[in-house]
Amino acid sequence: MVQAILGKYEHYIDDITIIPSKGGAFEVVVGDSLVYSKLETGRHATIDEVMESVDAILGPVPDPEGS
Repeated sequence: MVQAILGKYEHYIDDITIIPSKGGAFEVVVGDSLVYSKLETGRHATIDEVMESVDAILGPVPDPEGS
């Protein structure tokens, strides 16, 4: 998932931090906005689900693969 986020948004974000935790829990935060929390939902997000949420915050950016 990190690879997908960086592939599309690397020129639009200042940094990305990955903090591993037990049980595969993770959260995706853009700025001060929580985009996705496995802790809250109890399930893994799809890549599309996270990317759409990031787009909603950052605004649509050109897809580097043109899709």
